[in-house]
Amino acid sequence: MNGVLTGLTPAPAQVWGAVRLVPLLRDQPVPGLRLHRELSEVDCECQYLPHAFVLSTTAAYGTQLGGGPPTGMEVRSRRRRPRFLPLPVAAEGYLTLQSGRPPIAWREWTNATVGRGLSPRADAAYKGTEIAGLDDALRVFELHPRQCGVALYLADALAGVFVTPHPDDYRLLHPTLLQDMYGEPLFQYAHLFPPVQDFTPRLEASKVSTVDDLRSEVARARDEWGRFHDLMAGGLLQSRVVPHRVRALGPYTLARLVPPYALDVDNHVGEAITDAEGRIAYLTTLRLSAAQTRRGHLLSTLYAHDWNLDETAAALGTDRAGVAQRLERAGFAHLLRPGS
Repeated sequence: MNGVLTGLTPAPAQVWGAVRLVPLLRDQPVPGLRLHRELSEVDCECQYLPHAFVLSTTAAYGTQLGGGPPTGMEVRSRRRRPRFLPLPVAAEGYLTLQSGRPPIAWREWTNATVGRGLSPRADAAYKGTEIAGLDDALRVFELHPRQCGVALYLADALAGVFVTPHPDDYRLLHPTLLQDMYGEPLFQYAHLFPPVQDFTPRLEASKVSTVDDLRSEVARARDEWGRFHDLMAGGLLQSRVVPHRVRALGPYTLARLVPPYALDVDNHVGEAITDAEGRIAYLTTLRLSAAQTRRGHLLSTLYAHDWNLDETAAALGTDRAGVAQRLERAGFAHLLRPGS
């Protein structure tokens, strides 16, 4: 495979109704990097995190995560270990991260908009527990010995991808897929669409007369399955997500995945850890709904034109009133002064 899933090999899927789970395998675990689940105790007045993933790394002497003295042992300080928040938090924050706030105090925007930007915004999505058949699919899902991740499809629409550094990490975190959030169309696909067809690679018995022939046929079948999965995962592989570097983790890089918010492709948000060669060590993605994509497209266009309504209108092929109407339909009318 290529693109964002570099370093991972798809195995034949398992199907349960409209749910298709594609195991993602590694030849070798990622060295020196582990991920596990931890219940969070946050020192904030109004914050509750039902679960979070905590990354730990074994670094060579002289390297470190953030500040503090260098260490040659596993970093155990809670304050230094990166935490990866559950997808509900990502779903609420993706628009704020994209848009920022007006860099110029245009008269059309309210003082609150200029001062705080989009501010916190809750964006609803369906949890995995509400997807028909997903809990049963995960319960009977057969894990591969080298499995480090999974691609989840609902009615053959890619809902998300989850990858860990080590097979033991994935075995531990496999059930947390029920706590992640998936978009409205995927919820509808899972409930309203009929069961998907299973894809079973077939071996040509007429071509097998020796053990080497059998190996060749198995290799051909695996290649055929890989091409089939590349086609199915096209929404993610072709979505042109842009990695925005967040921080270095020793020899690894943590990046936020930001979609182009293009209206003609699937758009996925998420985060990833890659090694020096660009191979995926950790990955979690969430497909945005059409409504979320439209909101992201509108805000990213505003951001690209410094929140100038006239320039944004020209880029969108409309006028100032048209931009105001789109903002109102997207739930952003409070950003504008009345009559703008």
